Amino acid sequence: MAQIADIQAMLKSLGHEGWLFYDHHGRDPLAYRILGFEPPRTPTRRWFYYIPANAKPRKLVHKIEASMLNALPGERQMYSSWISLRLGLAEMLRGVERVVMQYSPECEIPYVSLVDAGMVDLLRTVGVGVDSSADLVQHFEARWSQEQLETHLEAGRRVDEVRRAAFDKIREALSNGRILDEYEVRQFMREAFAAKGLVTDHGPIVSVNENASSPHYEPTADQHSPILAGDLVLIDLWAKLDRPGAVFYDITWTGYCGASPPSLMRNVFDIVKQARDAGVDLVDRRISSGRSLHGYEVDDEVRGYINSSGYGEYFVHRTGHSIGTEVHGAGANMDNLESHDTRRIIPGTCFSVEPGIYLEKFGIRSEVNVYVGEKDARVTGEVQQELLLL
Repeated sequence: MAQIADIQAMLKSLGHEGWLFYDHHGRDPLAYRILGFEPPRTPTRRWFYYIPANAKPRKLVHKIEASMLNALPGERQMYSSWISLRLGLAEMLRGVERVVMQYSPECEIPYVSLVDAGMVDLLRTVGVGVDSSADLVQHFEARWSQEQLETHLEAGRRVDEVRRAAFDKIREALSNGRILDEYEVRQFMREAFAAKGLVTDHGPIVSVNENASSPHYEPTADQHSPILAGDLVLIDLWAKLDRPGAVFYDITWTGYCGASPPSLMRNVFDIVKQARDAGVDLVDRRISSGRSLHGYEVDDEVRGYINSSGYGEYFVHRTGHSIGTEVHGAGANMDNLESHDTRRIIPGTCFSVEPGIYLEKFGIRSEVNVYVGEKDARVTGEVQQELLLL
């Protein structure tokens, strides 16, 4: 739960008048997590909670759901008709020129773009403009506690063990002339996760050859390919400890089923690896020197390297994503392709750096996790330096 005083301190530091929370039918899970309360029932009427930077919070709730915000401090107003709703908003926000909400101009950052356009229109009719709460959300949602960092590091140790075991299983099958398929390896890793106290939402990804050229390909019981000599194998796996508040660890490694990969495959792996390292080095330099860094800048650094190597058109996704209690978290993404993420990378947050090159016959991605501290940044797990030979 974010304490009201902490929210107000952040509002002041960022120069905002106040933060307006709003929900209807549980559409904004960020509001409940940041405010730290569970509604007594699913809200069937709109509620509003305004935290000014320099005054006490205020509530606006419907009369038939008058207790909806009882868990939160502040003076309560009630409405029933659409006219009284507008009057209530005007009264609640009297003297306020602009508020921040879970809104992103032009839906630039979809993770926080939860307030509907009609609500923004309604606020404008009472003379109030709306700015994005993206930086505030990141401060309260994306930063890890020391305990959460420890869960990430422990998950990393266990996931790395599962990753090594999966590639060993493929290597052993190849040497014994037994044919494995993508789905068998996926299921092997799911069973290993359960045995090691790890949980995940879906995956892992196991893909060979052209399947690896589809970044979100996942084998199923009905659709999968065999793993044969001469194949490229990509494994992307993510999991967290099975305990409250634990955060994810998310990596991608690639291997070749044989002793001598084609030169093109080696070359593409080296370009991906060097692009990955360029991104990590940029983060480390900026954080260590105390200079600001934004998500889009990391993407520019990594993408620039791949572009200069002649493979820019084959790098079709952002460089990385925020990592938290959900594998795709609410912090800054390393992105200047799918979106222009201008959020500053702040201490206590973690994200992936995962460039990929996806050609017609195979795709290669290399993914690491980077944790940012107060004065440094570090990769939190093992780092692939060469294409694995299976």
